[in-house]
Amino acid sequence: MLPPFIIDQIRRREEQEKIQRDSPVKELPLEQPLPRKQKSSDDDEPERGVVIIDLG
Repeated sequence: MLPPFIIDQIRRREEQEKIQRDSPVKELPLEQPLPRKQKSSDDDEPERGVVIIDLG
């Protein structure tokens, strides 16, 4: 026989899983990513970007 607290935990998990299964889900239409441009042989330098992280 399992201790009562373990039985209670199992019931809670089953209830949470049931709520997740029964909740409606809406799928969002996502746009397809644009194809990348082919680099020409004239571009020897890679494209670079700047990232600013403000920690203040």
